[in-house]
Amino acid sequence: MPAEPATPGMVYIVGAGPGDPGLLTVKAAMLLESTDLVCYDRLVSEQVLELIPEGIEKIYVGKEVGCGREIDPVELMIRAATEGRTVIRLKGGDPVLFGRGAEEMIALAESGIDYEIVPGVSALC
Repeated sequence: MPAEPATPGMVYIVGAGPGDPGLLTVKAAMLLESTDLVCYDRLVSEQVLELIPEGIEKIYVGKEVGCGREIDPVELMIRAATEGRTVIRLKGGDPVLFGRGAEEMIALAESGIDYEIVPGVSALC
């Protein structure tokens, strides 16, 4: 059995904005360059996903109406962070507005996983 890492990983819950990669925040773009794993949903545009460098693992964790979810994003984030990995949970728009971000934050906190919210640009005018 592998030893526990000395320091657990970190989870960033990141808003991908309205789909235009030019509207990502600078912080979001920098984090995408240096993460180990990106968990994304269906609201993240292909153009934003193309900004993630090759070699960084990307896993689709979207939920479709009427279909069971194959991968639980919360379990995946907790497991990866426990292994010492840096994880981005990439969500369309803002990560907590309509995005179940609060549920994910509670689960991460209850598991002792450090996380940070990185707001996304809203399409609201």
